[in-house]
Amino acid sequence: MTTKRTLLASAATIAGLASLAPAAFAEEITIATVNNGDMIIMQELSSQWEDATGNTINWVVLEENVLRQRVTTDIASGGGQFDIMTIGSYEAPIWGAQGWLNPLGDIEGYDYDDLIPAVKAGLSADGTLYALPFYAESSFTMYRTDLFEAAGLEMPEQPTYDQIMGFAEKLTDRDNDVNGICLRGKAGWGENMAFIGTLINTFGGRWFDENWVPQADQPAWSDALDYYLEIMTKYGPPGAGTNGYNENQALFQTGKCAMWVDATSAAGRVFDPNQSEYADKVGFAAAPIAKVEKGNAWFWAWSLAVPTSSKKVDVAKDFLEWATNEAYVNLVGETKGWVAVPPGTRQSTYANAKYIEAAPFAETVLKSILAADPSDATADPVPYTGIQYVAIPEFAGLGSQVGQNFSAALTGSMTAEQALSDTQTLLVEEMEAAGY
Repeated sequence: MTTKRTLLASAATIAGLASLAPAAFAEEITIATVNNGDMIIMQELSSQWEDATGNTINWVVLEENVLRQRVTTDIASGGGQFDIMTIGSYEAPIWGAQGWLNPLGDIEGYDYDDLIPAVKAGLSADGTLYALPFYAESSFTMYRTDLFEAAGLEMPEQPTYDQIMGFAEKLTDRDNDVNGICLRGKAGWGENMAFIGTLINTFGGRWFDENWVPQADQPAWSDALDYYLEIMTKYGPPGAGTNGYNENQALFQTGKCAMWVDATSAAGRVFDPNQSEYADKVGFAAAPIAKVEKGNAWFWAWSLAVPTSSKKVDVAKDFLEWATNEAYVNLVGETKGWVAVPPGTRQSTYANAKYIEAAPFAETVLKSILAADPSDATADPVPYTGIQYVAIPEFAGLGSQVGQNFSAALTGSMTAEQALSDTQTLLVEEMEAAGY
């Protein structure tokens, strides 16, 4: 079922929406990465690796949806544009099993035992590691403690979505440009569907039953979508259909969101006084639950991989060793502040007293990552793994099209009923065509 044609089709759909010893011969490598804050810091600090090795980097920094389309097209076609790709726990095992990524378990001196086992396993196929984690995340609830206190509200450690709706109603203050909640609305399997996928899980839904029959026509899907549309329409920011992770982060950091349910990796920025206007007024809690107390918080690991099409594998591996080891974490801590270090990948990070002191969210984030179980995220049995995604090659295309349907429902260009009907039809047709 896994074919290059499948991945190229998925890419087209998405587009519609070692040591630091000096190199004997200097090379230029091309790195494709996402324009998230942690990767921007990596780009800023990479001159140290260039100076130490004599090699240089050609950076291709892209918005998340565009990055996914570009690297998927390149890997499926063997284009060889990139020596290092930023990919995640969805792509790494699928592409690795196809022989499209170089194994990364043999880098001399690399401390593999320090990697958090669940993260390492999520980037492996049949016991072989195909990507090195840069940062890992689950999802949780961030909120403005000052607004909650002023309104006489208290956020529980484990909120429900009913409670979140009530809080959003009380905290929305349009006159002062404060929205009750910010959630992802931008279409994409890794954008709005990352959040909505967990919402479907905790409302009791699943993508497919045990026989791969699509389930978008079941009540849990309509319950989840109705909730999403209601809370976003009544209490979300204007123009939410174009807001993804980065846009909502900017809104929250500037005081325009009372609550934000999103990636735990955002904590390093919303708690950083150099980046957030309300860093000392942020609280956090678990991702909300609805009818089911699992599948409510996602798992993801932005990671670095070397495609087999690269002609500069040794140099690429040397950069990966530099960018994902404990020394890099310490470098970020000493130069950018300990609250800003890439989270969720190394056990040593959570044993570092400087990080624990600077990051009040550290224990909660680690617990969230360890609790996220891609093999048990739904109320009813399923034939796939994954929490906010389905770990099959076809999902990148399917998830992006479903994301477009739900984004259209959010902006009012499609009814919720039509979005669900179109989604069910799409899933049935595509899964039958793929031979499931």
